[in-house]
Amino acid sequence: MNDKNETSMASSRVALRNGWTTGTCAAAAAKATAISHISRTKIDKVEIGLPNGNRVTFDVVWCGDAASVIKDAGDDPDCTDKAQIIVALTEIDSPENQFAAGDGVGVVTKPGLGLSVGGPSITHVPKQMIENSISEITNKKFTITISVPGGLEMASKTTNDRLGIVGGISILGTTGIVKPFSTAAFRASVIQQIDVASAQGCTTMVLSTGSRSDGLAMSIYPHLDLVSFVEVGDFSGVALKRCNRRGIPNVVWVGMVGKITKLATGFTMTHFHRSILDTTTLEKVARLTTTNQLIIDAATSTGTARHFFEVSVEQNEIE
Repeated sequence: MNDKNETSMASSRVALRNGWTTGTCAAAAAKATAISHISRTKIDKVEIGLPNGNRVTFDVVWCGDAASVIKDAGDDPDCTDKAQIIVALTEIDSPENQFAAGDGVGVVTKPGLGLSVGGPSITHVPKQMIENSISEITNKKFTITISVPGGLEMASKTTNDRLGIVGGISILGTTGIVKPFSTAAFRASVIQQIDVASAQGCTTMVLSTGSRSDGLAMSIYPHLDLVSFVEVGDFSGVALKRCNRRGIPNVVWVGMVGKITKLATGFTMTHFHRSILDTTTLEKVARLTTTNQLIIDAATSTGTARHFFEVSVEQNEIE
């Protein structure tokens, strides 16, 4: 990539608009509901603090006695963008707040997430943000019920089913802010899925680089539980290291020929901007496995591994 293109891509990234996590929206809705509970006043805007100390303001939409905030994911292609995050509070006589999953919020059914099995899928930082926001208004304790209309359908576009989260989406976030096209979020998801599989005693992980590879992997290993399959995208290295750290003895990797070649060359981050395709690796493999000169020549005749693969198929040396 030349400098001009790199500059253009950098400018595009800077121009992308940040958004808010489901956890941040829940915290804002919780505070608005707390204000209504204490003062009997339904406000139309509410300000809360983020983990970094910044203060942000949200519009409030009322659903009876429960406040809600409409999630704005910014320029991130998030399936929960425009989701309505509703928070209801029921005062309780308890030293601690209790959290509950309303309609559209998932319930944890498997260990490994660091969340209580049987409890709502609300991670630590959102819980803390919600409690901090309520405490700005009152010291009273509540059962905090979070609902997301349409959350079950949204969850079908996530990895929740593989993680054993049923019934809806998770309330997530570590910074309160959604970064557009966040590779960090995807990386964290890969690690989380492997951790859950490990906690359930999984001894074989099947890592794939995309949806087609994932579908093929499931057809090859139909006896394995769904939790064994993880789409790792370009984070093969991250996934392999996590499997090793968790002591998972068997790992199967499924991907397209170009990414296989990059792994064989030593690149564990296989994104096309972060690694190169060394076709001489294909040539070495071809010379070790065949005397067919057409296949050997195809290895380096173009800059793509796909061409090599197609010639190999044509020559009936790959099924």
